[in-house]
Formats: sequence, structure tokens, C-alpha cells
Amino acid sequence: MTFEDDVHAVVEALPSGEVVTYGEVAAEAGRPGAARAVGRIMALSDGALPWWRVVAANGRLVPGLEAEHRRRLAAEGATFTPNGHVAGMRSR
Repeated sequence: MTFEDDVHAVVEALPSGEVVTYGEVAAEAGRPGAARAVGRIMALSDGALPWWRVVAANGRLVPGLEAEHRRRLAAEGATFTPNGHVAGMRSR
């Protein structure tokens, strides 16, 4: 399996309501530190993955898709900080 396959497997296995970071996906897929590569794979997945369950390490939503990202996460029970980030995420 390729790293891309591993990323797909990790993200596809995320249950409804779970929110993880790109870095956590990278680590679980076997490449700690490859958060940007995960972001690229997610961007190229054409919505085939539950992309809304993956956020930046500080809880920031996908630029340009913030409203849709927030809507999908809220439907699964996520809460948000006043600045629009997912609550409970560590900040860098």
C-alpha cells in the first residue's frame, strides 16, 4: 500500500463526530510530520473521503470551505471557538 492508500484508510475509518488533525492522520498512516502531504491527498480526493473530520492542528477549518466544513462538523456534534475554529483542538 502507498502512503495515499494509508491516508484514505485512516480517514475512511473515522467515526461520525471524531475530529483529528492532518498531523494525526499522517502519524497514523505511518509518516509523522507529513501533515501537508495529507492535506494535499485530501484536496485531491474530490470529496470521496469524510474530509470535514480533519482540521489543522489549531482547529482551523479548510480555507474557502469554512461554512460547509462548519456545517458538516456541527451536524456531527462539534463545537466551535469564537474565532470559528473547532473547540478543544490544541493551538500552535
